[in-house]
Amino acid sequence: MSEQQGGGSPTGDRRHVGGELIVPVAGLLFTIYYFSTIIESPWTAQVSAFFVGAILTALIVAFLIKTGIEWTRGAVDLKAGPIADPIALVPKRIALLALTIGYIVVIPYLGFTLTTFVFMVSAMALLSNGKRLGFIVGLGAAVAVGGWALFILAFHTRFPAGPFERLMQSIL
Repeated sequence: MSEQQGGGSPTGDRRHVGGELIVPVAGLLFTIYYFSTIIESPWTAQVSAFFVGAILTALIVAFLIKTGIEWTRGAVDLKAGPIADPIALVPKRIALLALTIGYIVVIPYLGFTLTTFVFMVSAMALLSNGKRLGFIVGLGAAVAVGGWALFILAFHTRFPAGPFERLMQSIL
């Protein structure tokens, strides 16, 4: 107990937050990259992208400031800690990473809408252990078609076109 005098907890009691910083830092880097790719997009796409990116950046900065304050107070350290805990979730995390990489590899061939549908259904089925597949398929379809309607149809964003996009272009 006497070890806690002086304002900070001893190193052994500090919460490891290094692992918690991976996603926010990656998100910030992705947002910067995203901003660099929308320069030649229509102004409506630029405005919505800036709006979403600004909100994401503000949330990340707030999280980093909060973590920095905790670090200066000695409540946390920047060690990654048990980043793989619980160990039982590691296979799901690896599978989700594989699905994400697969999405990136396949999107030029299947296009935005079909690839998004397959990814969303696969990821949600994986994370829910295959429960409520009907709901998952419906939700995946709604997200994919909604994304197509918003980004491709409404904002004319240049996402990879696949069979669905070409079919809808010929119909509309």
